[in-house]
Amino acid sequence: MSMFRVSVTARNPARRELVSQPVSLLVDTGAELSWLPAGMLREAGIEPEGMRVFTLASGQRLERRTGYAILHAEGFTTIDEVTFAGDGDINLLGVRTIEGFGVLVDNIGHRLVAMPTRGT
Repeated sequence: MSMFRVSVTARNPARRELVSQPVSLLVDTGAELSWLPAGMLREAGIEPEGMRVFTLASGQRLERRTGYAILHAEGFTTIDEVTFAGDGDINLLGVRTIEGFGVLVDNIGHRLVAMPTRGT
């Protein structure tokens, strides 16, 4: 499997005029939630609303705050729960955001590819 990054912005769902600067996220279909720099999220006025415990691939367990953001990348948009990544954390585009975008991950072309949304 190849690895690639996409440029993402975060918009405040309650105050849509507040949008972060873009950040490069590693596309990771093994991560449930997207991990964005806490400062980037706060720049858009997004505040933590919960706490989750994550188990990393190494088996290490971490506690991180989570909140809600409207995410934009490569012409795709979704609203999702996101992780406030700390210093030293990897910034990731997780599978829930990928599914929310309604895209497939093209590991050969290093891009997100639109797919039709299934009804029933």
